[in-house]
Amino acid sequence: MTDNDEFLRQADPLRRELIAHCYRMMGSVHDAEDLVQETYLRAWNAYDKFDGRASMRTWLYKIATNTCLTALDSRKRRPMPTGLGQPSADPVQELVSDNEVPWLEPIPDVMVGADSMGADPAHVVTSRSSIRLALMAALQHLPARQRAVLVLREVLQWKAAEVAEVLGTTTTAVNSMLQRAKAQLEQAGLAEDDLSEPTADERKEILDRYVRAFEDYDMAAIVELFTKDAVWEMPPFVCWYQGPENIAGLIANWCPAKRAGDLQLVAAQANGQAAFGMYYKGEPFAIPVLTLEGGKVKHVSQFFDLSLFKVFGLPDSV
Repeated sequence: MTDNDEFLRQADPLRRELIAHCYRMMGSVHDAEDLVQETYLRAWNAYDKFDGRASMRTWLYKIATNTCLTALDSRKRRPMPTGLGQPSADPVQELVSDNEVPWLEPIPDVMVGADSMGADPAHVVTSRSSIRLALMAALQHLPARQRAVLVLREVLQWKAAEVAEVLGTTTTAVNSMLQRAKAQLEQAGLAEDDLSEPTADERKEILDRYVRAFEDYDMAAIVELFTKDAVWEMPPFVCWYQGPENIAGLIANWCPAKRAGDLQLVAAQANGQAAFGMYYKGEPFAIPVLTLEGGKVKHVSQFFDLSLFKVFGLPDSV
């Protein structure tokens, strides 16, 4: 077996969890793919120096983390509209988009292994909760090294000494960065919510209702979908909306659909959450990612980046 064969044998099975790791660091599915490719190239070029004292997995995570930290030196954080500090908007006011902002992107479950229903629930590396949009948005508010510490310590459950070795620092510094990261998220109210997850039957029922309400373009049914404090945001539009009536008002005022049949939804999975490919008159329109609570929808993040349809393997038209 050649060095190339041996490298691929050990490294290839780790690709999906490395994509998940780079996605947590970067907030972009496109950046994550590119940086994993760069990680593998760097690892292959340095493979003759890999002495096996650490596992291949630990070695690749060290390279991936530092590759991401280097990339973050020249990149801005990727917010969501709710993270810009603006109050919720009036659904009648004109929509304002900002295509200069590098918005947070969703990621397909299948790309990071979160689609594996039979996986060990204790396996946190690509678990659904570890890639939820709320957590990804919260991580974007942290400086790069604090973000790396939080991901390695809290998500991957690495020891402080292991993280210190990856970052070339001390365990004291790692513990200090972790405390500051947690405090910053808590102070900003950005820690992930503890949601009351619906049962499988509740989940199916609410998703079926969601599809019917939008495909029938039934505003009364749309209002009934949401919790009282539900939030709707949709990058690249900078405004966000709260409350079922405001959400329905936004859709009625600004969605190009006007009648039943204008919209069609195709099921998908993103960030460990229910999602859809939404089509307007058969053409790609948006990808809503839903946060469910009990038997209602608590949050919708609707993405209008049409390049994501290909990433999610969604059809070009319906």
